[in-house]
Order: sequence, then C-alpha cells, then structure tokens
Amino acid sequence: MQRIILAGLLFGVAATLGGCNQIARDPYSAPVAAAPSSGAPTMPSPPNWPALPAAASCSGPLNDFQKVIWSDVKTGNVNRTVYDSMAADLSRAAGACAAGQDGEALGILRATKTKHGYRA
Repeated sequence: MQRIILAGLLFGVAATLGGCNQIARDPYSAPVAAAPSSGAPTMPSPPNWPALPAAASCSGPLNDFQKVIWSDVKTGNVNRTVYDSMAADLSRAAGACAAGQDGEALGILRATKTKHGYRA
C-alpha cells in the first residue's frame, strides 16, 4: 500500500515539475510578421509527354502520379522547384513507356516517388 502511495506521490511531483520546463518568451520583443505572399503558387504547364499506350502497364501509374503531384503543387504542399525535378524524371519515364519499355518506366517512377518521399 505504501508503494502505491509513494508511486502516486512521485508521479504527481514529476507531473508538476514537468510543467515548469517551458521556455519563456522575451516580453519586449514583438512577434515577427510573415513575409507577404504573392498569392497562389505558380502553376506548371501540363506535361509535354509523348502519347502513352493505353494498354501499357505504365500508362495508368504515370498519369495517376502526375495528377497527385499536380494537386500537391496546387495546394502548396510541394515547392515548384521540387515539382520541376519530379516532372523531368516523369518525362523520362513517359518516354520509356511510350517506347514500350514498361519495366524501365515503372522503375523510374518508383525511384522518383522514393526520392521525394511518396509511397512507391
């Protein structure tokens, strides 16, 4: 019984002292205003890919991922320079897909997703 009381007491003291570890703000410094935004992010132009074969196993995944990253740029979740990097990789993948090299195209797509933190 004494152990339970002692454990409860130690937990209470730890919880009380844990709240004291906050960093105090300087009361005399004014908050820094955010830089003014120029509005919506600049939208990229649609990809200039060769025609992808409808029956190819790489056409659907390429088009689907293009829609995802387009949406991420539109909502501001992806920086335009990151999008441009991904678009260059996807352009190579689209060229391989159009040439009938589905495996290579899917490999480029997988590498691009992994490189930029998307689930492959």
